[in-house]
Amino acid sequence: MKLDRGTLVLVGLDPTRGHEQRGVRPCIIVSDPDVTEDQRYPLLCVVPLTGRPGKGALYPELASGSGGLRKRSFALLDQIRTVDKRHVLRIYGRIRAEELDVVDEGLRLFLGLSKCPVREVRYPLLRPSTPLAAVFPVPLNSSSTPR
Repeated sequence: MKLDRGTLVLVGLDPTRGHEQRGVRPCIIVSDPDVTEDQRYPLLCVVPLTGRPGKGALYPELASGSGGLRKRSFALLDQIRTVDKRHVLRIYGRIRAEELDVVDEGLRLFLGLSKCPVREVRYPLLRPSTPLAAVFPVPLNSSSTPR
């Protein structure tokens, strides 16, 4: 099954832990379809959606009607995850190209893939002088890394 980037799907996200988004909810597929269509890799990378407004580049707004959304929604880019294709319960449409571009920009920021200085423009919590530890206070060291 080939599912394009930007396709809106209904996904069962359980089981979860801690602050992970849970339950059955709409998600946007953000993985490369040429990689995920191969049945040796039955996985998809998705971003869950919520109806609760968020602020900043990590929570871009998606308009009602986009890809089949019934109401205004927000992508939870900090909740990106990989799921087995068998967790997809329903396939809707595709979000608008402009909205996928904003999602991609936020993902580049969240994953540290951006080479452009978007920190002060798109994510108001970050300023060039703000140490990342002040925004993301959980240190990544050998004792906090799961084995």
